[in-house]
Amino acid sequence: MATKVLLIDDDTQLCQMLQLMLVKMDFEVDIAYDAVTGLRTAYDLKPDVVILDVMMPGMDGWEACQRFREITDTPIIMLTALGSQEHMIKGLDLGADDYLVKPVTDDELAARIRAVLRRVSRSNTNGHKRKSILTQDNLIIDFDKYEVTVDGERVHLSPTEFKLLTVLVKNKGRVLPHEFLLTEVWGLEYVGEIDYLRLYISYLRRKLEKKSANPDLIHNEWGIGYRFG
Repeated sequence: MATKVLLIDDDTQLCQMLQLMLVKMDFEVDIAYDAVTGLRTAYDLKPDVVILDVMMPGMDGWEACQRFREITDTPIIMLTALGSQEHMIKGLDLGADDYLVKPVTDDELAARIRAVLRRVSRSNTNGHKRKSILTQDNLIIDFDKYEVTVDGERVHLSPTEFKLLTVLVKNKGRVLPHEFLLTEVWGLEYVGEIDYLRLYISYLRRKLEKKSANPDLIHNEWGIGYRFG
C-alpha cells in the first residue's frame, strides 16, 4: 500500500510540483492550500505523514502543528522558508518530527519522509519486542505496553522520544556518541543534526527528571554524547 502524504501549503505551484515528484516515487499525495482545510482533510484521510508550511494566511503552520498534536501522533515535517535555528527549534518544540528549509531536492524530501516513518515504525516494533519492565528510581518503563510512568503518573512520550529513551536505556551505563544516537533514532540522514538530539534530550529530561537542570537519569558527557544511569 502506498504511503499517504498530506501536503499543506498555500503555494499552488510548489504543491503541484511536489505532488508530481512524490507520486513518481510511489507516494499517494493529497493537497490542502490552507491549514484549516488541512486539518479537516487529515481527519478524513488519516495520512501517514503531513508536510506543513509555516507562512500561510489565516491559521499559520505553528498553530496548525499544535492543533495536529492535540489529536494525532501522525509524523509532521515542516517545510518552510524560515531557516533560522530559532524557527527550527520552535517547530520541533511544537511537535514537528522534522524541519526542512525550502528549497529541498526531490531525493532529500523523499528520504526525510521515509526516515520519519521508519522512526515511528521502529518505536512501535521495539515496544512490542522487549517484553520487560525497567525501574530506575521513580521511573518505570514498560516496553511491552509502550508506557512510561514517573512517580506513578503516566507520561506521554512521542514515538521519537520513546525511541531515544529506549536506545539510551538499552545501553545503560555506556556513553553513546552524538552520531550513534542520531543514526539509531533518526537515521543516517540526520548524522549532523546535533541540535535535534539536544532538543529531544531536553524534552526527556523535562518529562522524566526531578530537576531537569540537574539530571539524575540522562547525563551529558561534554563533547561526546549522553549516558543513561
